[in-house]
Amino acid sequence: MTVLTEPLAYEFFVRALAASAMVGLVCAVVGTYMVLRGLAFMGDALSHAAFPGVVAAYLIGAPFYIGATIAAVGTSLAIGWITRRGRLRGDTTIGVLFAGMFAFGVFLFSTIPNYVGDLFGFLFGEVLGISAADLVALTVLGLVVLAIVGVLWKELLYSTFDPLGAGASGLPVALLEYLFLGLIAMTIVISLQSVGIILVVAMLVTPAATAQLVTNRFSRLILVAAAIGVLAPLVGLYVSYWTNTASAALIVLVETGAFLAALLLGPRTGLRHRRKPALK
Repeated sequence: MTVLTEPLAYEFFVRALAASAMVGLVCAVVGTYMVLRGLAFMGDALSHAAFPGVVAAYLIGAPFYIGATIAAVGTSLAIGWITRRGRLRGDTTIGVLFAGMFAFGVFLFSTIPNYVGDLFGFLFGEVLGISAADLVALTVLGLVVLAIVGVLWKELLYSTFDPLGAGASGLPVALLEYLFLGLIAMTIVISLQSVGIILVVAMLVTPAATAQLVTNRFSRLILVAAAIGVLAPLVGLYVSYWTNTASAALIVLVETGAFLAALLLGPRTGLRHRRKPALK
């Protein structure tokens, strides 16, 4: 039992477990809708768009959550507005703003005279460095996101599968779209310190993609994704502790391993499925 209990003697590890479990849950829930909507690239774009907000917050001495939220939410709403008003494809708008915002972040970073290690931590994640205050902020933001999804899950699901029908039935589809983009942005802000800008897209997409390989019912899909989203960070943290390796990278590798296992062994795409004899 020492393998499981020894790390729990350290407060930083307990905080990391709690934070990663919350991040994994929120990412899995929001990521399920993202995957169903085909918005995987959006997660990568908004995570990079949050970087200038993090740097700007550092420069003025403000909490990084505020800067990251303003940058990510602002970019997400701008993507939605430009796509609609400019009549451009969504991926085109995402590509333009994603590159521009990240370049702006690099520019701001270059104005800092000396190397700033804390900011580089947001690129690759520092889940073991989460403080008690960070954990509280992360938990509050996570609960807000989960509460909004919980209240509007039917409306979000309807507008995901049938936006025209949802609009005809009186649902404010455009408003729901802007709201969902904001939820993605908030989820990314929550995840920044845990897995960083580079790997956050995996936390959003991989659990939902894995769940799609084993079930095609939405209720089961979101439950399987949530289970993977919570368990994978816990496993990754323990492996990281005992091997003295990068925590964020191991969290993502565990999720990737679960995806590959579902691909090879799942009921829809697995080896057993392929070996079934054809019906005569």
